[in-house]
Amino acid sequence: MSQGTTLPPQMPSRYDEGPTPSPLGGAEPPQNVDAERAVLGACMYSSAAIDAARPVLGDDAFYRPAHETIWRALLTQQREDKPTDPIALTELLEEQGDLQRVGGRPYVSQLADVLYGTGNAAYHAEIVRKKADLRRLRTSAVRTLQRAQEPGADPEAIRSEVEMEVRAERERALASGQGRLNRFARDGWSFVKETGADAEPLWGTREKTVWASGESLMIVGAPGVGKTTLAHQVIFARLGLQETVLEMPVAPSRRVLYLAMDRPKQIARAMDRRVFASDEKILRERLVVWEGPLPATLDKEPDLLADLAAAHQADTIVIDSLKDAVSTMVDDSAAVTFHNARMRALRNGVEIMELHHQRKAAADAPRRQRPSLDQVYGSTWITAGAGSVLFVTGKAGDPAVTLHHLKTPTGEVGPLDVTHDHKRGTTTLDPTKDPAVLLRTAPNGMSTRELATVLIGGGEPERADLEKARRRLENLVATGLATKADGIAGGAGGGQQARYYASARHLTAVG
Repeated sequence: MSQGTTLPPQMPSRYDEGPTPSPLGGAEPPQNVDAERAVLGACMYSSAAIDAARPVLGDDAFYRPAHETIWRALLTQQREDKPTDPIALTELLEEQGDLQRVGGRPYVSQLADVLYGTGNAAYHAEIVRKKADLRRLRTSAVRTLQRAQEPGADPEAIRSEVEMEVRAERERALASGQGRLNRFARDGWSFVKETGADAEPLWGTREKTVWASGESLMIVGAPGVGKTTLAHQVIFARLGLQETVLEMPVAPSRRVLYLAMDRPKQIARAMDRRVFASDEKILRERLVVWEGPLPATLDKEPDLLADLAAAHQADTIVIDSLKDAVSTMVDDSAAVTFHNARMRALRNGVEIMELHHQRKAAADAPRRQRPSLDQVYGSTWITAGAGSVLFVTGKAGDPAVTLHHLKTPTGEVGPLDVTHDHKRGTTTLDPTKDPAVLLRTAPNGMSTRELATVLIGGGEPERADLEKARRRLENLVATGLATKADGIAGGAGGGQQARYYASARHLTAVG
């Protein structure tokens, strides 16, 4: 079925009464009949689209009375649990005597062809509602102008009437489901149980989540440490071209919009390392790349991110990189406005990955030294609003780098020592830092302190390092890959730490 079908201009829009005269000397009132058609077309095929559009539209939102009549017929069919398809709808309109006045069977059928996707019904309904609000405000302004031009006009009386109209309009908006204070409000039970807060992660596991659904993932690092290499692997996994990244599962995406604002030619070359002829169909249909600067920065137009996703029917957006999407990274007000843009897209079901840079002063830090969030460039509000922050440390161009999980949705992942294959565009875990591998090569087992010392690269582990090592060993025990020999409490002769050993089953499986 074709998308974006344009209906012939001669189709009736105002029943038989002719065009409504404009009080502003022929100026057309605010309206978007294409959005009205899109809403009606989507609702003919999906009851869920009707449920999504109804609270947004409120009452009397359609500019064309024919569209309003068709909309009310759709509501009648849904209320009576009857089909809303074009055939059933045409039958109802004919029974009501409205069929010819809305344009007859041909017009209803053509509306059904205007299908932009049932998932966009609420977005298009928002356009329709805004135009309706503007028409009401415009009408009110015209009435005020007419009163002011009448002989003997009383300014106080006019002012009082204007205030009453504004108050009534505000109460109307708030009372309807589409009011700005009501549209995104829901009861506590549905918020807890129906918002998808318990959804499977986009990357990782429930216990160790790198990228959580409904929360942005930020990948931070100096130039040349492989941020783009890592991000591209996650994107290709979202497109279904691989299943895991760093041995962690990645959930599929419907369509990815990649904002290649920072050196798009270099981004293309980096992607080309992983693209094969067999990938053409998927990349043409499910990956959209925006080259160069956006029409406006996101701190200037907070709705732009959500608009881009809707325009390209994408459920995932990659921002490469943040410095090109915001006018200034160090201004707190700009950072807060960017976060509003981020949240508006997330609220619409769009998942977000962001590539960002670290502060220059942190670029020379040792690879194994754990960075902190204040080493991320820009206002602290940039990272405060992110759901997960992954920090890559290492020297530019060095294939061996370390991933630090600085902000975690669930359990912390890593630190992970990884190796980039710059020729193939892949990243693999360093097996010498895998606790399961270390246990298999330790016939006398390992204590928590011994594992922590290896993982931090030598030296005296801190309390946090010991706790991370203990959790990783306990996780191996829980999954059957290791056994635990309890320690002995200290006394006159001293104590003994618990030791962990690779399980016989695990040794046999890999032997």
